[in-house]
Amino acid sequence: MLLIVGTVRLPPENLDRARPAMLAMTEASRAEVGCLEYGYAEDVFVPGLIHVKELWSDQAALDAHFASAHIQAWRAAWPALEIGDRDLRVYEVGQPRAT
Repeated sequence: MLLIVGTVRLPPENLDRARPAMLAMTEASRAEVGCLEYGYAEDVFVPGLIHVKELWSDQAALDAHFASAHIQAWRAAWPALEIGDRDLRVYEVGQPRAT
């Protein structure tokens, strides 16, 4: 499995305009084969900081995600929303266990 975690930033005043694009991206990604989890979350202390968490079954599923039309549309929206400072990392992980 592949775990992607990290953050993206945008001006806080653009959050309301970004939410529909984020929702479309999240819903389409969650419907993809191999997507086990996909989510964005606003930081409660830092306005405009979005936490990203994705879990994919394998590299093939992630590659298909990166080639999808909805990720292309999402990326095309970044300039208008002023999304920047992307810091996302991919980790290979094993099976989860309770803490």
